[in-house]
Amino acid sequence: MKKVLFLVLSVALSVQAKNLPQDPPKLNLGEALPANVFVELAKAINPAIVNISTTALPRNNPRMRDPMLEMLEQLYGFRMSPQQQQRPQQIGLGTGFIIRDDGLIVTNNHVIAGADVINVQLDEKSKEVYEATLVGNDERSDIALIKINPKKKLPVAVLGSSKDLQVGEWVAAFGNPFGHGHSMTKGIISSIGRDISEINRIPLIQTDASINPGNSGGPLVNIKGQVIGVNSAIDARAQGIGFAIPIDEVKAIIPQLETKGRIARGYIGAALGDLDQEAAEYLGLGETRGAVITNLDPKGPAHKAGLKPYDIVTEFNGKKITNSMDLVNTVSDSPIGKPTKAKVIRDNKTISLDVTVAERQEETRRSRPMVPKKYSGKKAPHNMGFTVSDATADLRKEWGLPDNLRQPLVIETERNSLSSQAGLRVGDVILDVNKKSVESADQVIKNLKKGTNTLRIARNARIQIITIKTN
Repeated sequence: MKKVLFLVLSVALSVQAKNLPQDPPKLNLGEALPANVFVELAKAINPAIVNISTTALPRNNPRMRDPMLEMLEQLYGFRMSPQQQQRPQQIGLGTGFIIRDDGLIVTNNHVIAGADVINVQLDEKSKEVYEATLVGNDERSDIALIKINPKKKLPVAVLGSSKDLQVGEWVAAFGNPFGHGHSMTKGIISSIGRDISEINRIPLIQTDASINPGNSGGPLVNIKGQVIGVNSAIDARAQGIGFAIPIDEVKAIIPQLETKGRIARGYIGAALGDLDQEAAEYLGLGETRGAVITNLDPKGPAHKAGLKPYDIVTEFNGKKITNSMDLVNTVSDSPIGKPTKAKVIRDNKTISLDVTVAERQEETRRSRPMVPKKYSGKKAPHNMGFTVSDATADLRKEWGLPDNLRQPLVIETERNSLSSQAGLRVGDVILDVNKKSVESADQVIKNLKKGTNTLRIARNARIQIITIKTN
């Protein structure tokens, strides 16, 4: 009986095995991958990679010292009390890549966020460090543009396209992981269009090329040597899961970042809340979908459109709204200055309103401590684009500067102005203008002229020369 059963099972398994597909899938294979492709990629891309380090200046922290104050001690021959001392703190390391030979660099916003000083090193063996200017940044896409003023034209990374990427393509990631400059790793594209809202508003490229802390802001490159993404994040729960921002999304915002310094985002002037079951019952609803208007700016677009507190927005600009964050993101991405349809539940009835989205006004970030508005100064002539102030007692106290400092300070530089491009920074102490010593803002203005101007300034622990040329 057992033998008969065994034979029946054997025959059944044999029949089943014969019925299974035997042929491998047909693959449309290209040419074999050249053995030296990653060697050539390293030679082509690494020269355009930069190491970025950032520094923050603690405000009024008596336990720390500021190199600017150490320099001033040497300059004036005095020793400051511990109550006046401060020191910059390094707050991060990251990566960037040069996209234009005049020193324009792409990196992640989170690499430079909160920094007062952004330093760039072109080669980890080089002793020369450039202080970068923040050209523009966008927190929601996690992209920033910074600029250095090199002494010669620099090698660049060529931007490709992320539109036609396919899972399985070879890629290489370049960066500065844990401070190990100009490192390269290889892998494949693991997935495309990863929608991870807690990391980025943009659907991301997933790769198994090793990405570690410090790689942020570096390029993800295909085997043609084209940048197809900006390394942005890792999944700390696993190995071999990294994410990059698609380069097409980056290329779309670079012009706005360079010209305006930020991306125009929508605003309707409403405070929002989410519905839980208890709130839904309180409002007489049977579901918790939507964003609740909790308060309104009386001069804002939502109020003008007729929205009221306790209205529940369920759709905006054609997109279903499930919670308050959905509405924030949808409004941010909506066209500015044009009427936008909003579906609202009010008193258990659905109504439709036209809301004209306004542009959100955001504070422009500077790469130096911002001077409070109470300080006024003198604006430089000939469209130089900076403002200088006397070293008043309040200003010295605010910045923790020595009581006997008399030289004027730069309190504002306009974005992309002549002074900003020349390297002048907020917080610079002006010692002389065109070889004439200055002790007041008026003297700075008086000594500036049309044409070429040379300023000797004190910054951190160094004396520097800044040349501003006017038309």
